[in-house]
This record gives sequence, structure tokens and C-alpha cells, in this order.
Amino acid sequence: MKACHGIVPVFDDPNLIGSAGLVPVIELAETAGLSAAIAGASSLPVANVAAKVRTVVAGMLAGADSIDDLDVLRSGGTARVLGGVRAPSTIGTFLRSFTHGHVLQLHAAHRRLLGGLATKVPGLVGTDDLVFVDVDDTIRQVHGHAKDGAGFGYSGVRGLNALITTISTPSSAPVVAECSLRRGSTRSGKGADWHIKRALTTLRAVTGANQRAWVRGDSAFATAKNVHTAIKAGAWFSFTIPAWPTVNKAISQIPDDSWTPIQYPNAIWDDEAQQWVSQAEVAETDFVAFVSKKTDQQVACRLVVRRVKRLGEAPSTDQGELFTVYRHHAFITNTTLSAVQADSFHRSHAIVEQVIAELKAGPLAHLPSGKFAANAAWLACAVMAFNISRAAAVAAGTGKARMATVLRQIIATPARLATTGRRLIMHLPTRWPWAQAWTNLWDTAIGPPLAATS
Repeated sequence: MKACHGIVPVFDDPNLIGSAGLVPVIELAETAGLSAAIAGASSLPVANVAAKVRTVVAGMLAGADSIDDLDVLRSGGTARVLGGVRAPSTIGTFLRSFTHGHVLQLHAAHRRLLGGLATKVPGLVGTDDLVFVDVDDTIRQVHGHAKDGAGFGYSGVRGLNALITTISTPSSAPVVAECSLRRGSTRSGKGADWHIKRALTTLRAVTGANQRAWVRGDSAFATAKNVHTAIKAGAWFSFTIPAWPTVNKAISQIPDDSWTPIQYPNAIWDDEAQQWVSQAEVAETDFVAFVSKKTDQQVACRLVVRRVKRLGEAPSTDQGELFTVYRHHAFITNTTLSAVQADSFHRSHAIVEQVIAELKAGPLAHLPSGKFAANAAWLACAVMAFNISRAAAVAAGTGKARMATVLRQIIATPARLATTGRRLIMHLPTRWPWAQAWTNLWDTAIGPPLAATS
């Protein structure tokens, strides 16, 4: 394949659109209540708050990861089909006008939008018996000395800490229920109980009360406050637990014949023994967590342990042969499932890390402002964009497609505008590989095109 040297590029057509898929995606968000939720929640003393937030969200859906990137919405004929697009300089000033209270109002709008999306796209949150609430945090590295709140956290890099809480089911991809931007030096589990409580409230508002909620987190979130928050809400919980002395003692007292082989990477099914032959095994024992706390804060629960044989030379340890031969991964839980099932579901907690990776590969590639509240507002807009893309994927029939996939297959569809009478027609490419998914989304967001019904 060879490029034609006779091609002459000229940027001179005002009727071309590079991201025609934004039209049905933003319309889907609007019919789910995007602008109404922002206008109803925000008291920010700025004109056209909803239009400006809508500009940020639309830009992020088109691939923007900085304020300057939002100018893509003013290219060609994009502004004609979206309407109300604001300039990047206007958006920069707008974001810097946020205070902490106004950011919380933006979070309230995000929760209302999520409820609207779940109503508009019923498959967004599955109807499985179990629904998971996963919590995790990440450090978004920043540069320069003018970033409010930046500091060195657990990752050893200078940045800001973002706490993310997601909702998912075994059959549905995760959506973001809650988020919060925190100082870079903030301990991971600090204040997480408040966010878990609010996420569980959001969950009930979105899915109703018929599903069993299960709160999952890694060892940074294994605190008495987080566990009691889940219990008070009537939810199951499972938190990875550090190798505290009480934990190691409980593991060492598990009988040898209590370990069950599990399906694990490279496991082999043995037909004769009717079990998995694996280097990984699971067992459980009764356990009382947080014994250093007051009696009413201690939690009687199950300690489920997965052990994996060490492949290399074991580190020196004074914990005995058991810990020399095996690596142990333990978590506390109040579920009623078998140890094998509980372990399998708990390991799926890593799904929240995939959400964080998607955000950091997209709108959270940067935190664009020097002002902390502006960056917090940027994060709130980013999770709105994420949830909208997830709803668009379901509406298009592409299921669990990631944000980048939705951008590539649906949003980044080129088009040429033509006007006939009072109608604005978007001419899309012939043989577009994802034309059917694009049409499915359009039908859900707007309805069948006039050309198809005339």
C-alpha cells in the first residue's frame, strides 16, 4: 500500500464532522436528564452552567483529556449539531469558579444522571441477584508546584488522590457510583466509609431493593468503619486483610485436609478425582476482626484464605514451614456462599481497577488546572462521561465495550452535513463497520431517522 502523492490536504470544509456519534450519545444523556440534573443541583453563580458542563462532558467523550482539547467541538460542523458549545478559555474560567460545595452539587447531578441512564437504558445495571459495590483509589501524577493539594502518596509519586466507587453485576459492566478527589498524601481508606454509604444509597436509587449488595475492597479499606457501614446497610462485604498476627495465627490453625483445590490460571481438571489439580487452594475459618477495637466494634466473620505454592525460593521468615511453602491471600467476609465461590467473586474486585485504567487512559490523563476544586469538578465530569459511554455501549448493543472502544466505533464516525428544506442531514460513510450499532444507539436516544420512516 502506497500513499498517493497527488493528494492535497486543505482544511476548508465547514460541513464536516469528525465525531458524528456525539449526536446520539449526547442526546441519550440529555433524555436521561443531563442538563436538567445540573441545572437543578447547581447554585454556582455563573451563567449557563449546564451548557458549560455539557461542553466538558461532550469533549471528554470525543477524546479530550485537557481543557485545550475541548476545542475539537468547534471544528467543522460539530457545533451546529451539538449546539451551545463553549470555547476552552471560557471553560477554564468556569472550572476555576468552583468551590468544594459546588463540586458536591456536581456529584449530586451525577447521581441523578446515573439514575436517568439506568431508566433510559434498562440493561445498564443488570438484574442479577448480586450487585457489587467496589471501592479503590489511585494517584494521578501531576507536575509543577502550582497544583493545589498535590503530595506524595502510597505510590511514591507526586499527585492527587482519586477515590472511585463502582457498581456492577456478574452480567453487566461497571458504572461509577461515587468519586472524590483528595489530597495526594491522603491515606487510601480515609473517609471511605462515607463514600461507601453514599454509594449504597445510590445503588438502591438506581436498582431498587431486590438485589443483594456486596461491598468489596482491598486491604487499604479493611477497616472497622467500612465493615460496619456495609453491615448497617444490610450488605455483604469482603475486604482483603493484611497479614496481621491474628490473621497469621488463624491461617496456621486451619487443618491440612480443609484446603480445596480451585480453578486458577493453569489449573487442570482431573476427571477421575472430579476436581481441579491446581497450585491454588482455598479454605476458611471463623475469625474475629479488629480485636484491638472496643468490643462493639469487633466483627465476628469468616476468614477465607487462598494459598498458592511458591515457585521460587521463599523469603526468610520466622512464621514456620506453612508460610515458607505457600503465599496466602486472605479476606474477611460475611457472605453465605461457599469459600470457593466467595473467593472467586472477591477476586473479581479488580474490575474497579479496569475502570480506573479506562479513566486514566481517557479524560483523567491529566488534571488540567492548578486549582484543586477545578480538578475535582473535572473528575466529576469525567465520571459522567464514563457512565454515558457505558450507557451508549449498552444501547448500541456492544455490551461491555470500553470507553475507548465506544469512541473509536461509535463516536468517531465522520459525517458531512447537508441542508435540505428545514432538515439537517448527516451523510455517514458507506460500509461503516459499526453502522448497525450506531443505528441502535440512534434509535434508543432519538428514535428512527425520518428518512427511514418517510
